[in-house]
Amino acid sequence: MSGKRIEIGILYYPGMTQLDVTGPFEVFARLPNVRVHLLWKRIEPVISDVGLPLLPTTTFADCPDLDVFCIGGGPGQVDTMDDDEVIAFVRDKGGSARYITSVCAGCLILGAAGLIDGYRSACHWLMSDQLAAFGAIAVDERVVVDRNRISGGGVTAGIDFGFQVAAELCGEDVAKNLQLMLEYQPHPPFDITVQNAPPELIARMRADAEPWLRKRAAAVQKAVSKLKSRAAA
Repeated sequence: MSGKRIEIGILYYPGMTQLDVTGPFEVFARLPNVRVHLLWKRIEPVISDVGLPLLPTTTFADCPDLDVFCIGGGPGQVDTMDDDEVIAFVRDKGGSARYITSVCAGCLILGAAGLIDGYRSACHWLMSDQLAAFGAIAVDERVVVDRNRISGGGVTAGIDFGFQVAAELCGEDVAKNLQLMLEYQPHPPFDITVQNAPPELIARMRADAEPWLRKRAAAVQKAVSKLKSRAAA
């Protein structure tokens, strides 16, 4: 893709988890010959799930054709999946991108647009079982590449995901140099992951999350019904 500017679009929406997309943005924005569009319906502050205001740069109407389309997750995913304007935009601009990508539960919004049927996908571990409703195959990995679909797991996996996308776009040498420059060498203070956490802790977290997991599952089923209605039309 040398010589041609690389156009990357990151979807913003109210209630998103900002690190899902600001992690990848930190990587994408430093790539050579790249322009990153932060996409929403209007140029106005979008408030994240924990209250961080974020300002889009490009409206849906002004969005160019994209090489990479990226969407993150967050509690706002529920309302976003039921927003016909957003889903139509994701289906159009996202679906025509060279790479269709997601972090965390952003894959479920791609699913609502009909873009992950038959693809392997990472997702946050609390919601990965909901991928099957869209015909996708949940994979318990930090980053998953399946043809032109690239997905990251929960929240912080977006940084690993960003470097993987960088390698796909600009080559491993560029991605490695950028990883070194950003000093990405994670060393978490606690050795706790979904793979090694005590079963009772996992069970307690699932129980605590049950009310909003039910809400998300209902949103997924509504999105599936819309997909079936559109296919039958």
